[in-house]
Amino acid sequence: MVLRVLETLLRKRLGAFPAVALLGPRQCGKTTLARSLGGSYFNLEAPEERTRLDATWPGIMAPGALAIFDEAQYWPELFGRLRGEIDKHRKKNGRFLLLGSVAPSLIRGISESLAGRMAVVDLSPLGLQETGRLETLWACGGFPDGGVLGSPRAYPVWQESYLRAMAERDLPVWGLPAKPGLTERLLRMTAAEHGGILNLSKLGQSLGLSRHTVESYLDYLQGAYLIRRLPPLHANLRKRLVKAPRLYWRDSGLLHALLRFEPTAGIFSQPWVGASWEGFVIEEIFKARQARGESFEAHFFRSHDGWEVDLVIDDAQGREAVEIKLTSAPDPKEIQRLGLVADMIGAKRKTLICRIEDPIRSEEFQVTNLSAYLGTRLT
Repeated sequence: MVLRVLETLLRKRLGAFPAVALLGPRQCGKTTLARSLGGSYFNLEAPEERTRLDATWPGIMAPGALAIFDEAQYWPELFGRLRGEIDKHRKKNGRFLLLGSVAPSLIRGISESLAGRMAVVDLSPLGLQETGRLETLWACGGFPDGGVLGSPRAYPVWQESYLRAMAERDLPVWGLPAKPGLTERLLRMTAAEHGGILNLSKLGQSLGLSRHTVESYLDYLQGAYLIRRLPPLHANLRKRLVKAPRLYWRDSGLLHALLRFEPTAGIFSQPWVGASWEGFVIEEIFKARQARGESFEAHFFRSHDGWEVDLVIDDAQGREAVEIKLTSAPDPKEIQRLGLVADMIGAKRKTLICRIEDPIRSEEFQVTNLSAYLGTRLT
């Protein structure tokens, strides 16, 4: 079993709260991680498991034992019952671990019944810190069964099956009103726009939908951990700034499957390779920070007269401007331009992430590769 870097944070949250919700996309490893902690396990998607839980409820509720409830959204009454049990022994922490993909019933149950009693932790698919396999991870994505762990024949069959199941089963169950065929078209169109400025009107025209309908559909894709809409930075500058978000697919393997990429074709010959690398790096940065439990805000910056930076991170240490390039020999002019944009938006830390072998660092500036930036050794 791959050691998940999020385990430390998960144990910390269990030590501080009566209940913890471990959320993330389907098949990202939530169940494996949860069961490694021990305790009683119930898969609430199965009716017989709900019956077993109901029959053994008094014993399961005994303080001191961890109870794991997988696919908690399939039994909404669980949330109210847990609230009563938590309130009976409010000072007992680490009692309940709820697993689930984001669905309206799950979020509603947490917010209405367990607010203040539960911490929420997000688990992403495997990242570079967990695999050390940069090229395979980028090509196949981070889902454990999707090829990253040494099953090269899994990609793209696994990814295509996953996306089909999302379009035909999961997204409709979670409330997406689109028919599967329309959803599959939407998935491919958003993949084609990966890394670009989101244009709702353009997407709507291509799908025969209003921009408001497209935006609501994208809410479901984002809630299912498929896409990320990176918001723009609103700086107080005398410049016209881009106000629409950038659109990224969160898992590079799903993105590449939608773009019909075959590994034998070579990723560096693809017209979308730069945008794919940019989204991959951004997601790896988010995975690493979230696994450490860091509080941060992320944006991109772009003005209408051409000044831009791929990622702006605000955290307790201040603001960092991160530019991402698919090159092993960055142009000095790119470094100089990053410095100018960083000064423009008040970023004290300036980082250029590329494929350089030996990082270059100063007090405020660094030119580095992704593994060095994350503090990860490659295998």
